[in-house]
Amino acid sequence: MDIRIGIKDTAREIAFDTDQSRDDVERTVVEALDQSVLTLDDSKGRRYIVPSSQIAYIEIGTDSARKIGFVA
Repeated sequence: MDIRIGIKDTAREIAFDTDQSRDDVERTVVEALDQSVLTLDDSKGRRYIVPSSQIAYIEIGTDSARKIGFVA
């Protein structure tokens, strides 16, 4: 699942893939809005901690499997 987090007053965004389901990510984000930080783990084991007050937006992508092979 592709995740993008926009940070206030910053031109760059945080983008990573996670193994968590869309519902799990959404639940974590909603809970973090009432707390001081958002914490998410990516598919490579890295942890992202973002101050909730600095979140501009969060884009939760869809699960997409990579296509392998050739099309004739």
